[in-house]
Amino acid sequence: DIVRRDDDTNTRLSQKKRSTLPIRLSDRNLYLARPEGGGEGRATMLNHTRRRPLVALLLALLVASSALPDGVVSVSRPNANANDALRASGTSRRLDASAAAAAAASSSSSSTAADPPFGRGRGGRCCADVLLRELRGGHSSMPPALSDLVSETVSSDRKIVVVTGGVLSGIGKGVTASSIGVLFRAMGLRVTALKIDPYLNVDAGTMSPFEHGEVFVLDDGGETDLDLGNYERFLGVCLTGESNLSTGKIYREVIERERIGEYLGKTVQVVPHVSDAIQEWVLRVARTPVTRVSTLSGETSGTAGTGGGSGEEEGKDNLPPEVCIVELGGTLGDIESMPFVEALRQLQEHVGYKNMCFVHVSLVPVLGSPTEQKTKPTQHSVKSMMQLGLRPDFICCRGKEPLEPGTKSKLSLFTSVPENAIISIHDVTNIYRVPLMMLEQRMSSMLARRLRIRPFAQRRDSEKYSAVTPGDGAATATTQQQPPQPPTACSNVRESDLIKNWTELADGVDRPEGECRIAMVGKYCDQGDAYLSVVKALTHSAIATKQRLRIEWIVASDLTAGDDDDSSSSKSSDPDPDAAASRKRDAWRRLRECDGVVVPGGFGRRGFDGKIRAVRYARESRTPFLGICLGMQAAVVEYARNVLGRERADSAEFEENLAKDEEDCVVFMPEGDRERMGGTMRLGARETVLKEGSLARRAYGDVERVMERHRHRYEVNPNMVHDFEEAGLHFVGRNSDGTGERMEVIELDSPDVHPYFVAAQFHPEFTSRPERPNPLFYGLLQASKDRVGAGGGDGGVM
Repeated sequence: DIVRRDDDTNTRLSQKKRSTLPIRLSDRNLYLARPEGGGEGRATMLNHTRRRPLVALLLALLVASSALPDGVVSVSRPNANANDALRASGTSRRLDASAAAAAAASSSSSSTAADPPFGRGRGGRCCADVLLRELRGGHSSMPPALSDLVSETVSSDRKIVVVTGGVLSGIGKGVTASSIGVLFRAMGLRVTALKIDPYLNVDAGTMSPFEHGEVFVLDDGGETDLDLGNYERFLGVCLTGESNLSTGKIYREVIERERIGEYLGKTVQVVPHVSDAIQEWVLRVARTPVTRVSTLSGETSGTAGTGGGSGEEEGKDNLPPEVCIVELGGTLGDIESMPFVEALRQLQEHVGYKNMCFVHVSLVPVLGSPTEQKTKPTQHSVKSMMQLGLRPDFICCRGKEPLEPGTKSKLSLFTSVPENAIISIHDVTNIYRVPLMMLEQRMSSMLARRLRIRPFAQRRDSEKYSAVTPGDGAATATTQQQPPQPPTACSNVRESDLIKNWTELADGVDRPEGECRIAMVGKYCDQGDAYLSVVKALTHSAIATKQRLRIEWIVASDLTAGDDDDSSSSKSSDPDPDAAASRKRDAWRRLRECDGVVVPGGFGRRGFDGKIRAVRYARESRTPFLGICLGMQAAVVEYARNVLGRERADSAEFEENLAKDEEDCVVFMPEGDRERMGGTMRLGARETVLKEGSLARRAYGDVERVMERHRHRYEVNPNMVHDFEEAGLHFVGRNSDGTGERMEVIELDSPDVHPYFVAAQFHPEFTSRPERPNPLFYGLLQASKDRVGAGGGDGGVM
């Protein structure tokens, strides 16, 4: 007789002349205990992923027929009472699906005539096969690598939050995803992130800033989408190159697998091969430990979280994340994103409903007079999402004004999403208020309830609380469970502490004590996202120095517009000399009105001479100056031309203009690759040794060695370093990485010569954080603040 209760939580199997085997099913737990006198009572653990009454029935049949070892107990994550019962009954050990298969096969092969009812014959083995398919997620075709990742994700209770976008691109999915990560941080959870870009490029490294915006560089040298910069700044973590997945990357991986014969001659298709590879990638990233920088000297700790001043505990072991935020780039419904949509649909089936949820970001425009919030775009966006097999758990609505109650009610009616799960993400004074806006609408508690996250992450099983004792030269974990500790190692941040710091950060942007104007002299000023991290780094330092930041965008080529001797000007595109002269006058007027000058990185000849003019103006007028990457190279070339007297000095990148008897100031690095463009630059975090007593070293808090991120092919010619230093330009930061000594940081003699003239070959903007500005940017803003009201100087040249 089989009796099942209506609530689908309990099942009981009874057999005549045999003891009853009680089975209890929950969302992902399955308990099967031997009754008293029914055997030795030894406990063994199996994983179970979802509610499946069939699993309970099959496991009971297998135990009854002794097809599995005596006294099998299937427990995924037992509660305290279940743990006590298991320990009282005997030894407890974990048995994965493959081990269960071996046990079942071994028992089946040793069948005897004395088999009990439902014996080990054909029917028993069939039950074992079906059971193992169920334990692997119900899909017999799931590859072993994916099956193992799914089992590990489910058993560790890891959560995945997918952020999608509708109606149009650039709607704010990146900031929304980052803000959701802040909410999880406030719960005390370790958070990581993954950005999916549906384009066929392998990475963003070879894409034009006009086309794609900024290329954000990670510690491991990954050239990624600018949204990863938002993730690192909001979450306070250091991500890896795998945290940016593109169609090009996944197709390359699938093709490589096919070439080595991994698919065993099968026809390789988008489903299941590409979709399986996408799921594997997501789950790999979700379990990869992420680090956070605890000091600017390069020390890191393996606990994800924020940087200094946040209240988070540092120095923890390298633990895997507990939540992974996945942002699906583009607009839902784009043909390029279809394989990813299907993969995410399958992934929720595999890991379970309670371990994965969807947040949809959509637009609610305001039209008409009187103004009315229009819900039709969001209705159609959600409808398209549901047609693809995805159902949003939350809808974040972008708009100019907060959502009206009637708008929420209408959206809830047409999308079947509860009103309280429709979140208003309206325009605010700064993006640091977005997490606070979500918190006010109780999104934090709703996420925790939807994903069944316990308060302050008290969610560790016995293995994570096991005491570690030395033994035979190695550490072994005892089986004794430690008493619960409220808060656990992952929950040393209280929500009130983090939110308080975040509120102070947002208020610091809105309540400055002064204003500072910084000139951004670059090539890609028409595309603001091309310098996004530089703008963010300046903003962080402006908050720290209590100033309102005002950026003057100056196109470098405008500073030399109409000049006959400028090979980098855009005369040919603007034949009107009066218009060129007007642009030039306006550019120089705005440059002279600024309190500091930043010359950021870039590539190509156009605008380079304009950058050199800006550097000369900053040097001669004693205006605080910071050069980055190509900006440092421009500073070196400017010094060679106007101080060393080498009028034809130039960079090897533009050597067609170099005189035959001159030597390049900037040369191609010997280990560089002139043929392959992608991933061949000097990339990632590199150590720089700072000279004692230098301005740069004082800015870093008198730290000798710092880690900063690089992205360049050219470097300062080491043969000319002596001449520069004799003339007063000092190389105070150097690096020796086995391929020669690199010149990393330059500055002028002393504050008497110039208050702040610093340039770096690396990109300091990539390591700046809201609560911990990069020292080079902080030094620039502080020097610019001191210059405000002093009248500056007009010693620059046109």
